[in-house]
Amino acid sequence: MIQIISGVSYDKKDVTTNGVRILRGGNINDLKISLFTDDIFLPEKYYDSEKQVQENDIIIVASTGSKSVIGKAGYILAPMNNTQIGAFLRIVRCLDKIFAPYTKLIFATEYYRGHIRQLSQGTNINNVKAEYINNLLIPLPPLAEQARIVAEIEKFEPLIAEYDKLEQQATKLDDEIYDKLKKSILQYAIQGKLVPQDPNDEPASALLERIREEKKAKLGKKYVDSYIYKGDDNCYYEHIAGREQDDLVEVPFDIPDNWAWVRWGNLSFSIQYGYNAPAKESGRIKMVRISDIHNNEVDWEHVPFCDINESDIKTYLLKENDILFARTGGTVGKSYLVTSVPQEAIYAGYLIRTQYSNQLSAQYLKYFMESSFYWMQLKDGTIATAQPNCNGQTLSKMILPLPPLAEQKRIVAKINEIFEML
Repeated sequence: MIQIISGVSYDKKDVTTNGVRILRGGNINDLKISLFTDDIFLPEKYYDSEKQVQENDIIIVASTGSKSVIGKAGYILAPMNNTQIGAFLRIVRCLDKIFAPYTKLIFATEYYRGHIRQLSQGTNINNVKAEYINNLLIPLPPLAEQARIVAEIEKFEPLIAEYDKLEQQATKLDDEIYDKLKKSILQYAIQGKLVPQDPNDEPASALLERIREEKKAKLGKKYVDSYIYKGDDNCYYEHIAGREQDDLVEVPFDIPDNWAWVRWGNLSFSIQYGYNAPAKESGRIKMVRISDIHNNEVDWEHVPFCDINESDIKTYLLKENDILFARTGGTVGKSYLVTSVPQEAIYAGYLIRTQYSNQLSAQYLKYFMESSFYWMQLKDGTIATAQPNCNGQTLSKMILPLPPLAEQKRIVAKINEIFEML
């Protein structure tokens, strides 16, 4: 009744801006096929008439690390010229097209998706084998009833589409409310308004003094003493060793007396650019890219490998509590706190790594990098080009309000508690 066709594998260096369009998992959703401006195209040498999608084809996602995506199906409603499927998709083609309109409905059911999820569990990635589709038992009504079922469902599709539109609007509103609440909470946190002050806390100035000594011991002659202090006139000034006069520092809001303003560069022992190397499917050392990070978690199973000289590995090796910072493109400013490194890994060239004293709360610094004040400073320091980008200097010059260490920990605990409730 059906034929199952695998997708085309290709060399990434052959990707171009025209030619044969290659459908991928992102093009497939809710029995529909969506085309995007960033779709992949390949030269005509990749054209394969069998893998060319045809009207009434059902396209499924056959290989992915996501349980929610595996088996997802799209339907080719009308001819799509010069369009094929990529290696992680499969075509399910009805040998008799008359069965296709009804058959596609099977692939939208929870019965089918549950069948696929159960059978496609892999060690690192979920895969749909041809036998999983061929062995799927389906209820097959007479042809005339198939037509009536399809017609009845199509009659309700406008209502379903309208409901989906309203649901998306509601979801968008929910997301916006959450985002606004999150920004407000983080702003309260970095202004010292989220948790009560404790007069017994060691002031942040004493903490910064120890960090300066620690940094001086690490950097030796490269160390230049600098710090921000509050003058008798209640204004803030920056002292940099070797300069004749201290500079006035504009601060955006008041902070508690036992807090301190500090530049990120004064907290960091190093702000270092990542390693430039092509991604590989196998090897010894993995290379984390910004695309591998979602909700401050690395999808380690799909992080690629790279070739790197043994002498360079130590320089770029990721360590717990490192913070990575995207310096270019649409994700510029996005940050990631390294909480664990399950295997040896470095970080890609368009990321910047900052390392700092373990006398600080890493999670407090990460929350600062999610605050509106951080993003405002980032925007001011972004170079406006076709691909917006920042550099280590942008991050180094940022000022941030630093609480005593004990309060940093209380703030983190409170934010975690509130975010969990949200």
